[in-house]
Amino acid sequence: MQTAVLVQPTEFQLEDRPRPTPDPDEVLVAVRDVGICGSDVHYYQHGRIGDYVVENPLVLGHESAGEVVAVGEDVTDLTAGDRVALEPGVPCRRCGHCKRGDYHLCEAVTFMATPPHDGAFTEYVSWPADYAYKLPDEVSTTEGALCEPLSVGIHAARRGDVGTGDTVVVTGAGPIGLLVMEAVRAAGATDVILTDVVAEKLAFAEERGADLTVDVTETDLEAAVDDYTDGAGADVVIEASGAEPSIKSTLDVVRRGGTVVLVGLASEATIPLDVLDIIDNELDVHGSFRYKNTYDAAVDLLADGVVDVEGIVDFESPLADIDDAFQRAMEPDVVKGMISLD
Repeated sequence: MQTAVLVQPTEFQLEDRPRPTPDPDEVLVAVRDVGICGSDVHYYQHGRIGDYVVENPLVLGHESAGEVVAVGEDVTDLTAGDRVALEPGVPCRRCGHCKRGDYHLCEAVTFMATPPHDGAFTEYVSWPADYAYKLPDEVSTTEGALCEPLSVGIHAARRGDVGTGDTVVVTGAGPIGLLVMEAVRAAGATDVILTDVVAEKLAFAEERGADLTVDVTETDLEAAVDDYTDGAGADVVIEASGAEPSIKSTLDVVRRGGTVVLVGLASEATIPLDVLDIIDNELDVHGSFRYKNTYDAAVDLLADGVVDVEGIVDFESPLADIDDAFQRAMEPDVVKGMISLD
């Protein structure tokens, strides 16, 4: 089977690898669609993300869906021909985090495309059936692959306890920010404000239904939110850019007693925040790491037509053109690229 392998920063090689054989609890999936995530691009450019370092050739890609072609002997709920979305993190199921239900915090998790674990830029993947979610006929494998970033949005909305009638500020109009907007809408938010520094992305966010967009290179965000909310501030602020100024701005635009959710990964681990502001305004500040128990919800939202994920896709490329696809994905006005193996 053809496999795209990152052999060094900015260089993929196509290799012919043996097709895997599923274990008794696994399914063998013919991969159809894989999203190019920001983390994939970061590994491609720099060979590392924080403490995660690509020390050996690595297969990237963790937003994936495809068709089951074989099942292990213990698998009873999936059969060959089923189309599935693959949740890329498989926890140990034994540690305290797993037993509490917080399996996304498992420190022994096997996560696709996170060194040293290979991902899905390959023709076939064997994966535990418990983390393969059957797609209904009305959900495409492109949508199935994008259940992964949509899950990030769903988890962030849950962490922020977004409810009916809320005003939500989302900083960053990239794929995660746009799908956070979809998730908070589904959770009941009636007003969503998106920020970014790229005019094309803000225009796209407006097309997708943002109530207000703010180019923070030209407009003071605090003033814009104050004006929109009559001085009250946003009920929830979800930071999806990882940019230091945006992280700092979250405390300026959330209402007293409101909630801040930090999703975007900053380039520096330490960013000063006004702790007295957090205390005096009794703010809830939450981290949001990946997701848990979101895939069923994501598939249901897609099947019911409540959210749109395919609309964020700018282009699709074959596996053979993966280097060109990654170069294109790095262009500032591109939101989402996909690798199609169909």
